[in-house]
Amino acid sequence: MEDSSVRGKSDRAYQGIILTILIILALCAILPFILLVSSSVTEDSTLISKGYSFIPRNISFYAYEYLFKSNAAKVFRSYGITFFITIFGTAFSLLIGPLLAWPLSRKDYKKAKIITFLIFFTMLFNGGIVPSYVMWTQTFHIKNTIWALIFPTLVMNGFYIILYKNNFASNIHPALVEAAKIDGAGEWYIYFKIVLPLSLPILATIGLMVGLGYWNDWTNGLYYISKTNMYSLQQLLKSIIDNINTLSSMANSADAALAASKMPGTSIRMAMAVIGVVPVMVLYPFFQKAFIAGISLGGVKE
Repeated sequence: MEDSSVRGKSDRAYQGIILTILIILALCAILPFILLVSSSVTEDSTLISKGYSFIPRNISFYAYEYLFKSNAAKVFRSYGITFFITIFGTAFSLLIGPLLAWPLSRKDYKKAKIITFLIFFTMLFNGGIVPSYVMWTQTFHIKNTIWALIFPTLVMNGFYIILYKNNFASNIHPALVEAAKIDGAGEWYIYFKIVLPLSLPILATIGLMVGLGYWNDWTNGLYYISKTNMYSLQQLLKSIIDNINTLSSMANSADAALAASKMPGTSIRMAMAVIGVVPVMVLYPFFQKAFIAGISLGGVKE
């Protein structure tokens, strides 16, 4: 009886320590977002003079008014473009990535080692920005098109291909494939009915990483997009803040200086960060649900 009570106390102490650590980690994730939102609704002059605070002081929504009144059409259009490239790019990546990785994970494919080496080589060396720019603009002619925001990055990321390959090799047992072939299943049936359902965890994980990459990407727009009506959300927000900085630096006259001083330079940065992160926070639980559901699936074990 004494041993059980001592064990119970030690278990409660262990659970208390784990709970404390989890609470600290949760606060580390939540508090920066609270500070971000608080700063976005605080007057710019207050942020400059008194610094940042978790509780808003001198509440002002001028940063959001500046974004959604002066640039409402641009913001909503860029939202639509960003949603499109995120959804389409992620779906396309999840379609062709596993298609390449699946044969590379099979021992009966003779060229798997050579192709895997070539994919790994691209993770270590690349031609650089200038050759890539020339290839995409002069050969594929994607400049100032929606495809410029999709194809140059993330669709065929070598790191993700290696992750797919290793996952297939460890979780899809050859005996399962052989049994399906004996029953008359073809390669496409095996891939779509057996391989993909058993690979939901890696698909959900990589899909989340690719989606976040597309949502936060602004470099493709910087290199390949010069038309303002093709700006993604991140590129538009960068353009707005660049315009504010330019106006502030060129404010020579008294009237221009007064107008520049009223621009929400600091708070608008926070407001733009909130605008960019809120959709991700709303959609993330759905990815998490798919990820957890996929973990429950298993494969053949020796």
